[in-house]
Amino acid sequence: MKAIVYEGIKDVQVKNVGDPEIKKSDDIIVKVTSTAICGSDLHLIHGMVPNMPKGFILGHETMGIVEEVGKEVHKVKKGDRVIVPFPVSCGHCWYCEHDLWSQCDNSNTNGEVGAIFGYSKTYGGYDGGQAEYLRVPYANVGPTIVPEDLTDEQVLFLTDILPTSYWGVENGGVKKDDTVVVLGCGPVGLLSIKWAAFHGAKRIIAVDYVGYRLEHAKRYEGVEVINFEQYDNAGEYIKEITHGGADVVIDCVGMDGKMSVIELVETALKLQGGSKSAIEIATQAVRKGGTVSMVGVYGARYNNFPLGDFFARNVTLKMGQCPAHTYVNRILNLIKEGRFDATDIITHRLSLNDGERAYEIFDQKKDNCIKVILKPS
Repeated sequence: MKAIVYEGIKDVQVKNVGDPEIKKSDDIIVKVTSTAICGSDLHLIHGMVPNMPKGFILGHETMGIVEEVGKEVHKVKKGDRVIVPFPVSCGHCWYCEHDLWSQCDNSNTNGEVGAIFGYSKTYGGYDGGQAEYLRVPYANVGPTIVPEDLTDEQVLFLTDILPTSYWGVENGGVKKDDTVVVLGCGPVGLLSIKWAAFHGAKRIIAVDYVGYRLEHAKRYEGVEVINFEQYDNAGEYIKEITHGGADVVIDCVGMDGKMSVIELVETALKLQGGSKSAIEIATQAVRKGGTVSMVGVYGARYNNFPLGDFFARNVTLKMGQCPAHTYVNRILNLIKEGRFDATDIITHRLSLNDGERAYEIFDQKKDNCIKVILKPS
């Protein structure tokens, strides 16, 4: 089969690789109909996630048709159309039973973190879904059947960015009449803006430095936008215009934010896990007693982390990998009812064969790219 594989720093290639096979009795094989490139995939190709072997298949936002089932699979059958949440979760450990699906204790034998499709050996070593076929373990837990009357584009993001953005807003405790700041207007940031409005936020401020992303955010009713490059201290400016800071700041940037020279050097030397620019804006943009919800992916330890700024102002920090399984059916029902639509963020639809070009466009923010959908055929 064809798949997009990691071949080194900023080097992804479309190659012919072996087809996946059933390995355990609760496995399934999915024939991929749609997959997507996620912002966190860029962390892999930038060398920010360890244990990425050459030839590793990328991708954790995948859906398709069930092609083959193990003998103990009862949740789905051959021919079912399913989305596959990005965490690989067993369904019966303490963490899965307590809705911490992304921290499953049994799916990753390579470390103490949860497992993720297509996200290095550190995160379980499971091949990703930017391919023609995908092996899905624990198939009685993750894959969810989706209605035939909904298009792939309407439901594909249930695999990751829809649950992640919803969880970021819910985890931040956004409620009616809140002031919310969203840092980063990529796919997760734009969806977080929409979820914040859905939860009743009265004022929403979107922050980025990429002009076309800010223009997209501005299309959403009532959203204010800030280009942080236009201010010496964007966090202080936000504190000023909100009269003390936002109730909730949602960090959708993570370690891929704009880095200072020092951060570039420290990250290259593995002394730091990337940028902390979004964290630094959040320290000032959040009000005393407010909450910072961090859904952007962070890596290793950080030098000069502004912990004291948060501590001194009684700020609550919440963060981590989204337990996506918890939110799939909840959001699917909203989509079926026509109450939520995420398709406006799709800017590029390409063939899997164009995977190298797709990564280049997305990574380098060419052609006003926000979200890329890939089709294997």
